[in-house]
Amino acid sequence: MLVASAGGAGYAPVAPGTAGSLVTVVAVWFIPFTRVGLALTLVIVTLVGIWAGSRVERAIGTKDPGVIVIDEVAGMMLSVLLLPRTIAAFAAAFFLFRVFDVWKPFPAHQSQAITGGLGVMLDDLIAGLYALVVVLGGLAVLGALR
Repeated sequence: MLVASAGGAGYAPVAPGTAGSLVTVVAVWFIPFTRVGLALTLVIVTLVGIWAGSRVERAIGTKDPGVIVIDEVAGMMLSVLLLPRTIAAFAAAFFLFRVFDVWKPFPAHQSQAITGGLGVMLDDLIAGLYALVVVLGGLAVLGALR
């Protein structure tokens, strides 16, 4: 439960997914990750999230219960993976990740049919990828990418 709830963020009384995403973006901002370090951490969080998500689903008896926010952690990490370390880029990624996570555009919504921890994690990774692509596209249009 501690892993799946991202250290307790999943127990937030309002919008636990947003709480998990916010904790993640703040942690990634303050921890001096290299891109390789962040990518490695993302892989580890994803694998551990698949395991924890499966266990918590079985323990609670519900598909993707709200207390599981390790998926938001992975999705948020992916959404900033290649971005410049600026407040504007991270804020845009956070906002777009939350929009795509709630909206669940194709194939995110369809991925929720997958059982177990993989189904828990996959839709948020897709939302994170969408957010990353949109922010990178916006930065490219603005000429802000180096």
